[in-house]
Amino acid sequence: MQHAVKPTESWLEKMEPQSSSIEFVTVVSNKSYVTPKSFILNGIPGLEKVHVWISLPLCTMYTISLVGNLGLVYLIHQKESLHRPMYFFLAMLSIIDLFTCTTTLPNALCIFWFNLKEINFNACLVQMFFVHGFTGVESGVLMLMALDRYVAICYPLRYASILTNPIIAKAGLATFLRGVLLMIPFPILVKRLPFCQSNIISHTYCDHMSVVKLSCASIKINVIYGLTIALLIGVFDICCIAVSYTMILRAVVSLSSADARQKAFSTCTAHISAIIITYVPAFFTFFTHRFGGHIIPPSLHIIVANLYLLLPPTLNPIVYGVKTKQIRDSVIKLFKGEKGTGIQDN
Repeated sequence: MQHAVKPTESWLEKMEPQSSSIEFVTVVSNKSYVTPKSFILNGIPGLEKVHVWISLPLCTMYTISLVGNLGLVYLIHQKESLHRPMYFFLAMLSIIDLFTCTTTLPNALCIFWFNLKEINFNACLVQMFFVHGFTGVESGVLMLMALDRYVAICYPLRYASILTNPIIAKAGLATFLRGVLLMIPFPILVKRLPFCQSNIISHTYCDHMSVVKLSCASIKINVIYGLTIALLIGVFDICCIAVSYTMILRAVVSLSSADARQKAFSTCTAHISAIIITYVPAFFTFFTHRFGGHIIPPSLHIIVANLYLLLPPTLNPIVYGVKTKQIRDSVIKLFKGEKGTGIQDN
């Protein structure tokens, strides 16, 4: 229950100087707690003097991700030779990557360059929702791409009939809705919490755990729901990917020709690289927040958390451009002004 009453002067004196923006007072168990009108995103603690230098590689990576992913989506849209299930899923991944890095990087650069650290309470919740929502959708798209490679290698003759455009659209929509609907409770659960500690978040963006740790109430429900989402999305997707690649490996090993085995497996190398790039920093960030907070330096955790959102959008277009012959050929033809030749690739 909320009452528009002024908290006692002695309580306010205990708060941080930057925590003076107050929206309302929350009463929990006959105690009054102040919910901040805004949070202060403090960037990378301990490295404030080199914020500008840290921003340079991040800005470069962000620029590369914008150019690379927009170029990849444009290329797939323009080239008929790339109108295949594998490339449709790749276009989905590029679009999600664009939204993911744009959700956080401009805000981080404002902190590093202009010292604009304040973020409205509700804006923080919105950013939190989009960060976790887009990363959840990205994980689902990587799973769909693994299933695509499974069908292409294990059922090559039925590839086109199984992965039709309506099936691709439905799978993409289901993945998007799963990521969005499961993330809606996050801001709701945070909104109910009272905050009586500092409103300073030692991070460059509003991450769920970074925000709830400022609460003075029990965050057990938030932690349990976060772990549940990790199981429903992360663990489920990784299990599907692992099963898909186990079946792919069995099918590749059973091929009689060494050239056929190499060609079949080479179609998966770009996707395997994308999985490693995405999940390694994601697991580091997840486990550090929950179990390694006293072991891992906060500055290292925050840098990896930023790379977790920026590394996949930056490297995925490069990896797919280098590893996928059809994309390389299409880029060359695009620069030469030639039309697609309709090259097919399963």
